[in-house]
Amino acid sequence: MLWVQRWSELLDAQFRIPLTQIRFGVDFLLGLVPGLGDAISMGISGLLIATMAKHGASGRLVGRMLGNVLLDAVVGSVPILGNVFDLFYKANLRNAKLMREYYQEGKHSRSVWPIVLAVLVCISVLFALGCWATFWVLNRMWTWVTGS
Repeated sequence: MLWVQRWSELLDAQFRIPLTQIRFGVDFLLGLVPGLGDAISMGISGLLIATMAKHGASGRLVGRMLGNVLLDAVVGSVPILGNVFDLFYKANLRNAKLMREYYQEGKHSRSVWPIVLAVLVCISVLFALGCWATFWVLNRMWTWVTGS
């Protein structure tokens, strides 16, 4: 699992902004390329999580790691704010820490189902809000076009 730690550091902390203690990695640099960079970064992060799951990580641990990557991807997709968020959140290093805690200290070994349920509820609410917003916008456009 040492290679997971190395990849996490490459993605989140390989470089340092001169005259500061702020570190960044390839994830930040990829985030500068709209859309494609975030997709590549999320794919690499997903591979790291899949590797940990393959080596016996608990469902709860995998759920928490996926939550970190999804938060990083969602906020990271917002121009400028997402790049600043990437400088400080460092989802891959968080996941590497969770992995160490799991394997060395026995933490994060409970069931993943409460996390899965919470994520599904959040996704359902966001989907419903998105449908409502789309209907509202289309209704306003129709009213404007038809004048009624």
